This record gives sequence, structure tokens and C-alpha cells, in this order.
Amino acid sequence: MASNPQNILFKKIRACRICVETPGRRGPLPHDPRPIVRGHESAKICIAGQAPGTRVHASGIPFDDPSGDRLRDWLGVNRDQFYDKRQIAIVPMGFCFPGLDAKGGDLPPRTECAPAWRAQVFETLPGLQLTLVVGAYAQKWHLGSKRKASVTETVTAWNEYLPNYLPLPHPSWRNTAWLKKNPWFEAEVVPYVQRRVRALIK
Repeated sequence: MASNPQNILFKKIRACRICVETPGRRGPLPHDPRPIVRGHESAKICIAGQAPGTRVHASGIPFDDPSGDRLRDWLGVNRDQFYDKRQIAIVPMGFCFPGLDAKGGDLPPRTECAPAWRAQVFETLPGLQLTLVVGAYAQKWHLGSKRKASVTETVTAWNEYLPNYLPLPHPSWRNTAWLKKNPWFEAEVVPYVQRRVRALIK
């Protein structure tokens, strides 16, 4: 019996060492790669995020941190539903934890991942009906010239990208002040997200 093309691709991604062996202008990744990506050809929802953080790098489980708790709240799903790859794919812009900057924040996603793998991954996800586009880097890749000048403006115009895409701010605790400043997001966008997700998952 022939092997599943998606399984073959994901196995290649999980063995990827591009950012160490042939890195871009940022130089090699300062630690061992641990690429993280999840999906199944039957998935109807995709979470297109930025890159794993320190806790996710340690556990190997995407959004296995407080930002994941907030994101699951926004989606209205429990952990079992969230991690059911047959329903929800998780495809960050950078598959590996990029390291920390001088202030202790996460560096931007590595630039080697997207051109090497991203188009191939989405070819194996033919059933997607909704991609939740989290943060500036993912919005630039997925929305292209249709995105606005900032994440705030892009998320404010969220209904312009429906039905296939829905831009979100990053669920990090660092965005708590943003959420307080923009109460319309949790009042208007989150209920819509929850309705769409309920309609798409089993």
C-alpha cells in the first residue's frame, strides 16, 4: 500500500535542518531544530500562526501554553477538539522556536520555513474552509496585498476576508492591553469565530 503523501511530507519537515545547515541572513538557529506542524487531509480549520515559543519547543505540542488557553477560549473548543488534527490543522510561519531577543521576547519566525515547505503543506489540506490567520507574519503571507497597514487595522476589517480567512491578533499575554483597548474584538469577532468553528467541527 502506498504511503500517505502528507505523512511523507510531515516526516521530512520534522527532520528539517535548513535553519542550521543552510541558514538565511540571520545565521544558524542557536539550538537544535524541533519543527512543529499538525494536520490531516480531512481538516476543515487551520490555525496559521507565527512560531513555537519556549514551552512549545520543550513539549513539542503547539499552543501548549497560556496563549493556547486563550486561543482555545476564542475558538470555544476544549483541548481534545483543538488537538484533533483531523479537524484542526496547525501550521505556523516558522516551524521551530526562533530563539529570544535581548528583552526576552520571541524573535520573528525563521524565514527559511515558508518558502521551503508552506505551499506543500497546504496542498495536503484540501478540505480547509476556514484559516485563522494569527499575527502579522501569517497575515502577510496569507492575505498578501489585501492586508491593511497594521494587525489592528487588518483584524478590524476581519469580515472583508471571509469566508476563507479570518485574521486574529496573537493570543499572547503581551496582547492583553490590546484586548482591553479593543473590546469590539471579544464582543464581535470571538462570537463569530465560535459559531464558525462549531459549524465545522464534529
